[in-house]
Amino acid sequence: MMKNSLSDRLQMFVRRTTGRAALTEKDIDEMMREVRLSLLEADVNFKIVKQFTNNVKEQALGEKILKGLNPGQQVVKVVHDELKRIMGEESVGLVYATSGLTKIMTIGLQGSGKTTAIGKLGLWIRKKDKKNVMFIAADVYRPAAIDQLKTIGKSLGIHVYDEGIKDARVIVKNGLAYAKENNYDVVIIDTAGRLTIDEDMMQELKDVKELAQPNDVLLTVDAMMGQEAANVAKSFHDQIGATGVILTKMDGDTRGGAALSIREISQIPIKFTSNGEKMDTLEAFHPDRMASRILGMGDMLTLIEEVTSNIDEEEAKNMMEKMMSDSYNYLDLQKQFKMIKRMGSISKILGFIPGLGKMKDALSNVDEKQFDIISVIINSMTEEERKYPELIDKSSRRRERIAKGAGVQVADVNRLRESLVQQKQMMKKFANMDENQLERMSKNPSAFQPQPMKAKKGKGKNRGGFRF
Repeated sequence: MMKNSLSDRLQMFVRRTTGRAALTEKDIDEMMREVRLSLLEADVNFKIVKQFTNNVKEQALGEKILKGLNPGQQVVKVVHDELKRIMGEESVGLVYATSGLTKIMTIGLQGSGKTTAIGKLGLWIRKKDKKNVMFIAADVYRPAAIDQLKTIGKSLGIHVYDEGIKDARVIVKNGLAYAKENNYDVVIIDTAGRLTIDEDMMQELKDVKELAQPNDVLLTVDAMMGQEAANVAKSFHDQIGATGVILTKMDGDTRGGAALSIREISQIPIKFTSNGEKMDTLEAFHPDRMASRILGMGDMLTLIEEVTSNIDEEEAKNMMEKMMSDSYNYLDLQKQFKMIKRMGSISKILGFIPGLGKMKDALSNVDEKQFDIISVIINSMTEEERKYPELIDKSSRRRERIAKGAGVQVADVNRLRESLVQQKQMMKKFANMDENQLERMSKNPSAFQPQPMKAKKGKGKNRGGFRF
């Protein structure tokens, strides 16, 4: 995200506002000027900006807020609720057939990330809804698109039906028959993607839609297009009738205008957002959660979903018991890191936690390789040393040998020792907290942020990272 991105500017607004014990109409006018600039710089449609600020101002000037106990916090809540309203109030899921084959048709301009999004969607459906998925390669104007889909399908273990460069309508008809014969639950149809919308393209898409009778028509839109994404979505919707949007490249150099403009302008709900090239980075879109992220309030619900879908409950329970006992060791620490890595990038996971939004620059610079270095250090230990950390604590010779075997400095081994001790201490602290203390902690999450490791001085690259 850009430094003057919507999220950065609005989070600055939140920090300035929540500390105010009293507000005047002049204060609110100044706040709305800041919000208006934030939205316009984020490339949000100017009509939406005007409507947004008018609605927020009207509610903020209400007697209840101006004379309330925490007017600053209440204004932030009004902004949050208005962001949520613009993006659609409620999340909208996929539409599955009540019986038989579910057909999903994907449409979008070339370069929007449509083919990659199909792979992510197929994996998401198989993982979340436990359905057997097949792809149909019907983007016949770009041979590279067919090859790309086949490569993605092979990597995911998802069958791709293709007939090369033929009439798309014939391919779709035959592909649907094949899917039914082979008892697939869901088929996802990749259709023509061009650089611009043209009459021939639209007619072909209409024909494919008429033939397939899809349960869902998903439009992939590049978030980097800003408010133009909403215009593209409206054009497709007016001619084809889309039922949902997959907003791609949400991790790129984007200002957020697409997410805030699409629903209001095109009237199509955003169903998914996509971040990065990895196949497991598709997320169901929840307007309330996105509003919280934009304002730097975190997204604990999505974090919980990520944990439950990637980490076995019994495995997590056993790990927690170990962490709260004196038997927690380097083998357990290594297992914990592997569990975390299954959930995706560390910066993404930390970004879900309330209070860490203002650390965006630090989070974007989290060095994922640090976890590989930790694994190398642990692997350089003997089995006995991994089980009994005190052996390393008592012997400088052991630490020197481990550092030499891992190709790191003794200081790196010492930092790992400190991390293990700090983690055990923190978990014991949590275990001894009563309900009132835990509630106070939840209201002040910034006090429990991870502390950055000190960079190593000397020749070569500095090594940074986080203590956990």
